[in-house]
Amino acid sequence: MRRRTGITTSLLLGCALTLGGIAVVGAHPASAASSWTLAGPSAGGPTATVTLSDSGSLAISAAKGTATVISSSPLGISTSSASFTSGLAFTTRTDRDVTESYTTVTGKQRTRSNTFKETTLAFTKGSAAMNLVVRVSADGIAYRYVLPASGTITVNGESSAWNIPASSPAWLAPTGLDDQGAWNETTAGGAAGGQYSMPALFDVGGTFVQLAESDLSGRYAGSDFDHSSGTGRYSYAPWSGSMSSAGPLSTPWRTAAIGDLKTVTESRLVDDLAPPSKIADTSWIKPGNVAWSWLTDGVDSLSQQEQYIDFAAANGWSAILVDAGFSDSWIPTLVSYGKARNVGIIVWYDSSDLQSQTQRDTILNKVKGWGAVGVKIDYVFDDNQNTMKWYDAILQQTANLHLMVNFHGAQLPKGMQRTWPHVMTAEAVFGAEQKKNNAKFDTILPFTRNSVSSMDFTPVTFSMGSPRNTTDGHELGMSVAFESGWQHYGDNPGSYNAHPDALKLLDRTPTAWDQTILLGGRPAQEAWFARRAGTRWSIGGISALNAKTFSTPLSFLGTGQWFGEVVTDGSGGLVRTAKTYASTDTLSVPIATRGGFASVFCPYTAGMTACPSLTAKPSGSPYVSDLSAQTAANGWGPAEKDLSNGGDQPGDGKALSIGGTAFAKGLGVHAPSTLTYYLGGNCSQFTASVGIDDEVLAPGTVDFQVLGDGKVLADSGTVTKGAAAKAITGALAGVQTLTLKVTDAGDGNAHDHADWGGARLTCA
Repeated sequence: MRRRTGITTSLLLGCALTLGGIAVVGAHPASAASSWTLAGPSAGGPTATVTLSDSGSLAISAAKGTATVISSSPLGISTSSASFTSGLAFTTRTDRDVTESYTTVTGKQRTRSNTFKETTLAFTKGSAAMNLVVRVSADGIAYRYVLPASGTITVNGESSAWNIPASSPAWLAPTGLDDQGAWNETTAGGAAGGQYSMPALFDVGGTFVQLAESDLSGRYAGSDFDHSSGTGRYSYAPWSGSMSSAGPLSTPWRTAAIGDLKTVTESRLVDDLAPPSKIADTSWIKPGNVAWSWLTDGVDSLSQQEQYIDFAAANGWSAILVDAGFSDSWIPTLVSYGKARNVGIIVWYDSSDLQSQTQRDTILNKVKGWGAVGVKIDYVFDDNQNTMKWYDAILQQTANLHLMVNFHGAQLPKGMQRTWPHVMTAEAVFGAEQKKNNAKFDTILPFTRNSVSSMDFTPVTFSMGSPRNTTDGHELGMSVAFESGWQHYGDNPGSYNAHPDALKLLDRTPTAWDQTILLGGRPAQEAWFARRAGTRWSIGGISALNAKTFSTPLSFLGTGQWFGEVVTDGSGGLVRTAKTYASTDTLSVPIATRGGFASVFCPYTAGMTACPSLTAKPSGSPYVSDLSAQTAANGWGPAEKDLSNGGDQPGDGKALSIGGTAFAKGLGVHAPSTLTYYLGGNCSQFTASVGIDDEVLAPGTVDFQVLGDGKVLADSGTVTKGAAAKAITGALAGVQTLTLKVTDAGDGNAHDHADWGGARLTCA
C-alpha cells in the first residue's frame, strides 16, 4: 500500500516563553479522562474531540458550532515494538498556545500569522509510549503521533482516518504515480472504492472540510486516501508499507481545514503546520511569468528559444522554460542571450538522471555553471520514504546552488513551499498539456489542488482547439483563478500577440500574492478571486455555467481612486474596458457561457490610461509613495501611502509625523514590514527620513533597512519613539529591485508604527 505579528499569547498556566518564534505556554497535566474536547483560539471556530474507548482505542471527531462535520474516526499507529491501536492507558495532558508569524516567497498570502491551541495526550502500552498531539486553529484541526523512544523506530502502518457523512457532496481525484488524476464531483459515500489524491474536499451541510497532510520529509512516507465505496471513511495510506527512522519520531500532520468555502479556500493550514524555511536569504528567489514553447512549438533549436526570449523580454516576463529536447551545446549561448535581455533560463531534467549524489553533482553544478536560474524536474512519481529522502537531498542541494525548482510528474507538495521557498510550483494536475481543457474541471481546481500549493497548469492557451470547451475569457481568467509562483503560460508568441488586450493584462498580472480573497463560486460551477500584490489588485476568474453577469463590491480596494482594466469575452472576441473606480463602487462584468475574465486595478494618477507594467522603470525623481509596490508585507493592516499606518483598514492613518516634523509624502508601515519596487537598474539613489510615527502613544523600537537586490545598502540602527527623524540614504547604481524593510529591532513589534518620511528616488 502504498492577526498581527508579535501578538501576546494568553496563558493557560504559568509564564509564556518564546522559542524560535513559537509562544510556549507552561505545561500542566490534566486528570485522567476518556474524552477531551479541544477548542481553538477564537469563538465559533472548529472543535476537536478525542475519545479513549474501554478497550483503549482512540478516535477523533470534529464539529463546527453545534454540528458534527467529522464523526468518530479511528486513530492509532503500529510499530515493530508496539501497536498503539488498542490497549492504551492515558497518563498526562499538556496544553500550550502556538503562535507563529512567517513570510513566504510564493503563494496566496505571503505574510501569515497563525495561532493554534495545542494539546498533547500521552499514552502508554506496557513499557512503550505514544503521544497524540492535536492542534486546533480558526480554520481547522490537525493531529500527529509522536513516538518518544530513542533508537530506530519502524512504523508498519496507521489506523488514521476521517469519517465524513456519506451523503456529503465531494470533489475527489483518483491517485496515480504522477498525481494527474481528473477531479470528479461525487459524494463521500458514492465515490468508487480505491485510492484518492490530496486534498479531498467535502460539503457537510454547508460546512466545507478539506483533508490533507503536512510536514513531510525523509523520516516518513507521504500518503494517499484509501476509500471503501458506500462509506464516508477516508483512511491515510502511506506510500511505504514500512518506514524506519531515528527516534524520537513525529509523524506528518493529518489535517482538516473546516469552515465555509471562503475560509477553506483561503486557508493556509497546510503551510502553517509545515516546518519553517530552511533558507535564510531568499532574495535570489524570483516568482514571475515564464514563456514556454513545448506545448505548442516543442523545443528544436537555439534560434527558436531565442525568439521566446525576445518575446519574454518585450513583455517583461522573468524567464523561459527550455523543456525536453534541448542540447547542452547551445544552452550557454542561450543563457548569455537571456542575461543580456534580463530573461532567466529554466532547464528541464528527468529525475532518473538526478538520483545519486554523483549524478546531482554533475548535472546541477553544470546548470549552475551555465548561469541558469532554475530546473524543472520531471517523472518523480511516488511519495514513498526513499523518494522523500531524495527530496530532502535535492532540495538542499538546489538551495545551496541558488537554483529555483519546478517538480513535474510528482505528487502534490504539502507545505514544501514554506520549508523550501525556492520551490516555485509543481504539476500534480491534469493540466493544459493534456489538451482537453474543460470548464467544469477547471473550476474544481482552485478549491482543491491549487488551494494547497502552487499549481503548474500551464494556463491561457488560446490556440488550443477541440475538445477544449472554454472561451478565451475563461482561458484568460485562469491567470487570476490559478496560483503559481512561476506561471508558465502555455501558448506561443504568435497566439499571444494576436490577443493584444489579453497579453497586456498578463504582463501586468503578478504571480505571487500578499492577499487572496474568494469573491464567490462553487467547485464545478465557477471560481472568482481578488488577489493583491503590493498596491495592485487582480480580479477575475472562470465559469462553467451559462452566460451571466458577475458582480462584486470593491470595498476591499481601500480609499482613493483606482484605475481598472477589464478583459472579458465579447461578441467578436476579447474586449477591454477601462475606467476609474472607487471602493464604494460595484464591479459588474458580463460572462459568456463557460467564460471568464481577468482585470487589473491600480491606484489612479491623473491622465492614466493603463496600469503600469510590472517592469516599468521609474524615471526622474519620483516619491516612492507614487509608485506601485511589487510586494507589500506589513505587520499590522496595510502599508499606507502618504499616511501613517493607522489601524487595520486601508486609508485609516493620519498625516505622517516623526519627532514633531510633518511629511506630506512617504510610507506608513508597521514592523515587520517589507516593500519591494522594481527599478530595472534605472536609479542611482534612495533618500528618506525615518522614525516612529508620533501617533504612537507607547514606546516602540524599530530598525530601517534599505536593500538592493537582497544586499543591505543602508541600516538606520535602532530607532525609538520620540526621536527626531533620521536621514537614510542608499546608493542604487545597477539595482534591479529595491526593498524597504522595517524590523522590530528584536524586542517584539508592539507600537512599531514606522514612517519612511519623504522617501524618494533619483533616477535617469
